[in-house]
Amino acid sequence: MSLWPDYSAHGLHTRAAEPRPELWRLLLGIVAMVAVYVLLSLFYQQAISELTRFRPQFTDELMAGSTPLAMYVLLFSFGLISLSVFIVVRLLHQREALSVFGPTILAAPQFFRVFTAMLVLAAVLMILPPYGYGGPSVPNMAFGLWALVLPLSLIAVFVQVSAEEIFFRGYLQQQLAARFASPWIWMVLPSVLFALGHYQPVEAGQNAIMITVWAGLFGLLMADLTARSGSIGPALAVHFFNNISALLLTSLPDTLSGLALFHTPFGMEDAAQLRAWLPVDFAMMIVSWLAARLALRR
Repeated sequence: MSLWPDYSAHGLHTRAAEPRPELWRLLLGIVAMVAVYVLLSLFYQQAISELTRFRPQFTDELMAGSTPLAMYVLLFSFGLISLSVFIVVRLLHQREALSVFGPTILAAPQFFRVFTAMLVLAAVLMILPPYGYGGPSVPNMAFGLWALVLPLSLIAVFVQVSAEEIFFRGYLQQQLAARFASPWIWMVLPSVLFALGHYQPVEAGQNAIMITVWAGLFGLLMADLTARSGSIGPALAVHFFNNISALLLTSLPDTLSGLALFHTPFGMEDAAQLRAWLPVDFAMMIVSWLAARLALRR
């Protein structure tokens, strides 16, 4: 009896990668993506420097993501990752750039179906008995300004989460699955790399490992949704919903906080309070995954 669920639909996701599954091509692709990304980033940084040269404090704002402008610059920069993947997939793997999403005829409707389920979940949570962060949330942006920029903020968050899904659950998971049959490789390895990308010992301090574990589990659950559905549409929807909550509704005050309507009453440096809240975050992640699975069964 297999340890893994029925992932037969995953073949739909990996089909585009199967003609050129060589491991050397994957490794060369990653190196090429890094090179393309660095080159694009140089142009992007130069353009931003020109636009903000009369704002000397912008570098500090950008490091912390403490203002709307800094957040937009940070979030839209993730589009360079997506562009790098598209370029390498087209030139090195000689397949359609959008094939990293899986079949678009599946990815688009699955995204909207799962995102609708996430909105229903949010509505249910709103009518349940209230729970908080151990203290009142701290207002950040005036509601009128927040609502005014919300459309652009949603686009920025979508650019950010889609870049991560395109690379980890799209490109990496596709290419590894086209070469190796075992989910221990194509599911676990990208999730481990995703987790390591969220390791922040300086910012998170004592909670750095726990946050890294959270990211690793999130990566595994998104890989599972991708394998069950045959596209990254569901994973993209859950990731989008999660980051809307974390970046646009209530964020930590000392990191990536510039677009949030509210701030939590504690920050990254409040290790005990943050650790007390993380189990709730883990539970919310599992509930979102289960809701997405239910949505896919309809």
